[in-house]
Amino acid sequence: MHTTRLYIDGAFAAPVAGGSFPAIDPATEQPFAHVAAGQAEDIDRAVRAARRAFDTGVWSGLSGAERGAYLRKVAQGLRDRLVEIAAIEVHDNGKPLPEAEWDVGDAAFTFDYYAGLAEAEDSRADEEIDVGDARFRASITREPLGVVGAITPWNYPLLMAVWKVAPALAAGCTLILKPSELCSLSCEKLAEIIHEAGIPAGVFNLVTGTGPEAGQPLADHELCDKLAFTGSVATGRKVMMAAAAGIRTVALELGGKSPFLIFADCDVEKAVEWILFGIFWNKGEVCSATSRVLVERSVYPRLLARLKEAAEAITIGPGSEPGVKLGPIVSKGQYDKILAAIASGKASGARLVSGGERPEGLAQGYFLRPTIFADVPVDAGIWREEIFGPVVCVNPFDTEEEALILANDSAYGLAAAVMSDDLARCERVARKLRAGIVWVNCSQPTFTQLPWGGFKTSGIGRELGRAGYDAYFETKQITRFDPAESWGWYLPGPA
Repeated sequence: MHTTRLYIDGAFAAPVAGGSFPAIDPATEQPFAHVAAGQAEDIDRAVRAARRAFDTGVWSGLSGAERGAYLRKVAQGLRDRLVEIAAIEVHDNGKPLPEAEWDVGDAAFTFDYYAGLAEAEDSRADEEIDVGDARFRASITREPLGVVGAITPWNYPLLMAVWKVAPALAAGCTLILKPSELCSLSCEKLAEIIHEAGIPAGVFNLVTGTGPEAGQPLADHELCDKLAFTGSVATGRKVMMAAAAGIRTVALELGGKSPFLIFADCDVEKAVEWILFGIFWNKGEVCSATSRVLVERSVYPRLLARLKEAAEAITIGPGSEPGVKLGPIVSKGQYDKILAAIASGKASGARLVSGGERPEGLAQGYFLRPTIFADVPVDAGIWREEIFGPVVCVNPFDTEEEALILANDSAYGLAAAVMSDDLARCERVARKLRAGIVWVNCSQPTFTQLPWGGFKTSGIGRELGRAGYDAYFETKQITRFDPAESWGWYLPGPA
């Protein structure tokens, strides 16, 4: 059985303490690999390697075109090994194979996209600023931020890591990646591809391990210049506290409880398709999942009936089987949390329309039928709290104003969606939804070229797009005094 390795300072190795823990296939509940259990000493080695690599300029000192060429090699490496890595994601996370293949393809594109931005950086001129005094010439430039500690989640193990790794490397930063202990194996493959691409030692480092033993030491390490985290609000608070202690830059992409507003004038079949995609794609293990669906009352009964019918037709099973559209929940811990949320929903008085239990014929594995609640009290936990599973709540509304009030009444603000054939209304509603991402007549399409991030407790900062690249730079002003002039404040100038 394979045991993963750490990647520190350009070399693969076991953790200093030599420990490991099992990787569990959620479709079988059986171990299929072992994950290297890095600890504080391994994190320290990795951070110091990244610090040396940054301070010596072995990476930041390259031109953007040179860095871009390396990143394009990584992109090609991912494409060359797409089938292998996607299969690993299926066993590690449980997602259906077509979804995993999509993720690996997106990861490759992300490296290519940021390679292009790195290449364009070479022609970027400093901004000259007129300060109103002819004796001074001032300009604004920027430089790579430094050493980045990246802590990534289990729902998109490779892709969420690449969302941080690719722009950080493109900008000239060095990095330590600590993936979730639940799903780490594809990140080892990323390290192999980066190594094969010839990226200098210390620029990229991988330390797997648990949150307390590896994640917290990374967040606390004084030599990190920035912490970039994707995960739960509770853990995000800990990361932010660690960043605050060292007065360091922090980027947080946290939870969501995203609303989806469905107006009566839209096509019900199209609405049902996007509702399904918005909550059952990736088993609902999606921070931006549109898990609160608001439906105009005149079509509410008809849409609910069609949604129930369509959800019950989804093929459930191991992600490696052809035709499967809903794989197992990632782990027993997450499975139990979702079941507890469903029990809470029933107790709240919400109406269970469909699902909420293990499907017949799948006695082993963390499988769950797609779950639909309707007529949900708006103070119920299932309406207000992120479940992170295939559970959707549906409520009616009467007016556009009411829908917006219900949609925005949330501690979260990552994403939102609106569906209507009245495009003017869609634009009006989109601008009033308090979320960092708004989809019109769709849900969940994600493009590397566009910024990603949320309002309120859904996070701080943006990933992806140019904003995700700019986030790995520091801004610097350089002000020059004309040497032919004399300041003459304390000392008299020349006669």
